[in-house]
Amino acid sequence: MTTTAVPDPDGYTLTGGKAWIACATTADVYCVIARTGEGAGPLGLSALLVPADTPGVRVEPVALTAPRPFAHLHFDGVRLPADALLGRAGGGFPIAMEVLDRFRMTVGAAALGFARRAADAALTHARRRRIYGGRLLDLATTRAALADVEVKLNAAALLVARAAWEADRDNGRYPRYSSAAKLYATEAAQEIVDTCVQLHGAAGLVSGSLPERLYRQIRSLRVYEGASEVQRAIIAGSLDVRRAEQSHDQYADVPEPLEDQRC
Repeated sequence: MTTTAVPDPDGYTLTGGKAWIACATTADVYCVIARTGEGAGPLGLSALLVPADTPGVRVEPVALTAPRPFAHLHFDGVRLPADALLGRAGGGFPIAMEVLDRFRMTVGAAALGFARRAADAALTHARRRRIYGGRLLDLATTRAALADVEVKLNAAALLVARAAWEADRDNGRYPRYSSAAKLYATEAAQEIVDTCVQLHGAAGLVSGSLPERLYRQIRSLRVYEGASEVQRAIIAGSLDVRRAEQSHDQYADVPEPLEDQRC
């Protein structure tokens, strides 16, 4: 967080850069978190709205494995008016966290869409592929793999729906559910797409084929909006230790059952 927005009577002068920004090559306006100096650490960060065509803004596209409008942004003495400030000065960090919390569940929903596409393709291929005098779908190993796919799809869908429901309730608890939805849905989608490639065999490795395109597309979802490792840290930090201790203490005085001596 080294990008700075130095305030002056007429507004701000923005200098610095941002890396790996989604939609950077297509956006009309950027929301930039910059250090304006109201306090130490996150207290000194503000959110500023920067039109993409503002003089001094430079976009450096990044070529990724799968097509994505990602880029690095560079700000070279960008002049911004005072009303470019979003919210209050020094209040940028909560805005950034709110955006991340909400968008994680949408990444989970996107992963679910990719996974369902892969599952449909795998099932269709297995039903049509002739092998050993029958169909690929007739093999027990294929049916077991597709059953696992179905379970993962349903689990991911329920987690995404739970996160959205908690966000609609707006009780402040939804970030943990959003992280859980993002973590499970993206990891499960990666496994489902991999199963799709596996069931297609060599045909799934052909450049430009549906399984190959899905394989490239799905990988990035486990990284952006907070990598899976970050989601695990968030979920672990949200665990209700007090509830667990109270539950444990409630049964602490219950005597252990006598060991059954019968043989």
